[in-house]
Amino acid sequence: MRSTTPRAALRRAAGGFAAAGLLAAGSLALTAPARAAAPEFTLGGPAGTALHPYPATGTPQKASLDFTVNNPSQDEENGTFEGEYTVRFDLSGIKGVADVAFDKEGSADCTVTGASAVCHDWGIFPGLSTLAELDVTAAKGSEDGDTGAIEVTAEADGATFTSFTARIGIGGPDLSMERLPFRTELKTGDTQPVPVTFTNNGTRAADGVLLTLRYTRGMEFTERYRNCEYSESDGGMGSPGAWTTALCSFDGGYEPGVAYTLAEPPAIRATKRAFYDSFLYRIEEDGSAARAAQRAGAEYSPGKGATLALRKAPAALTADLDPSDNQQEADFRTANTADFAAYGDRAKGGAGDSVEVKVGFRNRGPAWIGYIRSGEDVATVDVTVPEGASVVAKPESCRGVTAAGEYRENQTAAPRYFCSTPMSVREDADFALPFELKITKVVEGASGRVVVRNPFLQDPKLRFDPEPANNTASLVLNAKDSGTGDSGATTGDGDTGSGGASSTGTTTGSTGSSGSTGGSGDSGATSGSGSTGSSSSGSTGGDSGGGLAATGSVALMTGAAAAAALVAGGVLYTVSRRRAAR
Repeated sequence: MRSTTPRAALRRAAGGFAAAGLLAAGSLALTAPARAAAPEFTLGGPAGTALHPYPATGTPQKASLDFTVNNPSQDEENGTFEGEYTVRFDLSGIKGVADVAFDKEGSADCTVTGASAVCHDWGIFPGLSTLAELDVTAAKGSEDGDTGAIEVTAEADGATFTSFTARIGIGGPDLSMERLPFRTELKTGDTQPVPVTFTNNGTRAADGVLLTLRYTRGMEFTERYRNCEYSESDGGMGSPGAWTTALCSFDGGYEPGVAYTLAEPPAIRATKRAFYDSFLYRIEEDGSAARAAQRAGAEYSPGKGATLALRKAPAALTADLDPSDNQQEADFRTANTADFAAYGDRAKGGAGDSVEVKVGFRNRGPAWIGYIRSGEDVATVDVTVPEGASVVAKPESCRGVTAAGEYRENQTAAPRYFCSTPMSVREDADFALPFELKITKVVEGASGRVVVRNPFLQDPKLRFDPEPANNTASLVLNAKDSGTGDSGATTGDGDTGSGGASSTGTTTGSTGSSGSTGGSGDSGATSGSGSTGSSSSGSTGGDSGGGLAATGSVALMTGAAAAAALVAGGVLYTVSRRRAAR
């Protein structure tokens, strides 16, 4: 529960300001509106938790349990339940099995009395929010195999709640993954074995295990196995197929105190696309809950190769009761390059006309580039507007700067734009950026520049790109010649392909959406992952054109301004609660 946090106080105050404003305006309705159906919320948490047995010496190892409430409303602005509610925890079912304590920061308004706990809070926002956080340990005198349950219910005026049961057990399997000694500096085509090895450090056998293998686009296994299912996703990196996930099932019992390894280790290979890549390998007890968590709603298809099998390892590993050891990761750096080739466009029009142009770059490979750990933008497209024109619509990923590349408050009609890529760019990507320009003055052959560069303005070189000559292209308006297909690109290797067909000077509507990947009039480059559907902060670090951090001081506010600021605080609080619940 978080009702005593500053943001909770802000939310309540905001409600008070809003009510005061209604009274002052005399806008109270004389007749009550029709009553809406009572909202229904769902309580949740970990369905089952296994605790380490009470130790002969020392303190028991605790597990943290997060209990949640789900508001199914999709309306971020109006879907909040604004009212007090009470949550009750019945702890009688775990008496003699487990002891609990409420985390003070995550459960500020909870009171424990005997075998029950009562918590109070205000407001339930759309989506998943944390109700309370419990620290649970095995009770003194409990034995391996003991079980119990915590029953959770809630109540509020004008709302109903679906109850939840959290089951607690003493002992169980505890699978720990061994870290593998991979070679991490590679060349394309390098192959190495993956002898996955794990041990059960728990008190009981695991009834089947689920092995998760997750790797980025530059790596691949030399075979897809019959008892594994596979899926591809962007994994939040902005590139379709950035990650491949394999879920491999193994039946049977896996005994405590025994190590297991793959009978025939699979081989992982650095493909011709490899550059910066990552590989995750995880082991857990098989079951519907584990599969659902790893699938995360993605579609999987089965492999058609041989069956991957496990056998007992020659010796047991050192015992490790840390459950975080279920998973290990490795990062690979492959000696490879990627050629980012800029393209421009050209258009014609008269004074007052609006024209559409499309600029950007194509990755000619062979490598895909993904900054997996840092999450930094791969590159920046630096666009200088031709003389006699101004930008009236731009992609969301682009921000206006001064001609020197410095911060500019006014984003309208800037002379220059910095456009950010995602944290990954596929080997076949076409990163196309549509702009709408208004011709304010006809200047024959007016030329701007399109440069794909490092996000750091002071260090513009793309270190992975062996062909810097084609990182620059031209954006030309009202060229002296009458060509319509030539983009005016100065790519250094004869590439003059335009991202889109030349405009004819007709007035157009706004195209201020993010850059799409498939440019019309494209020479055939595969679209891939060039699109960036959300805004980005663009250049970072020492870039003088970088976005400025929000600054300012806390000031006293009155009236409507105070109410607006308080409501904004409530929105920030909503985001933090929902992120915490995840």
